[in-house]
Amino acid sequence: MAAAIGIELLTEEQYRELQKLGNFDTKTSNWLKTPADIRKLGGASFVIAASAASSCITTVRSLIIAAERSGAR
Repeated sequence: MAAAIGIELLTEEQYRELQKLGNFDTKTSNWLKTPADIRKLGGASFVIAASAASSCITTVRSLIIAAERSGAR
């Protein structure tokens, strides 16, 4: 969808750098570019109401990796 409107999602690292510049996304949630290996497993990363002082990157990476190791799907 992002490509369709000519934009790219930020990576987690880019997002954290952006937050060092000021308070952004203090009342919204946004999707981040998720690493391909995690995306392949069905995972995704997004931010919930972040601020420069404390950003919360919510991800399902650890849950997916744990499920894969246990053989659950």
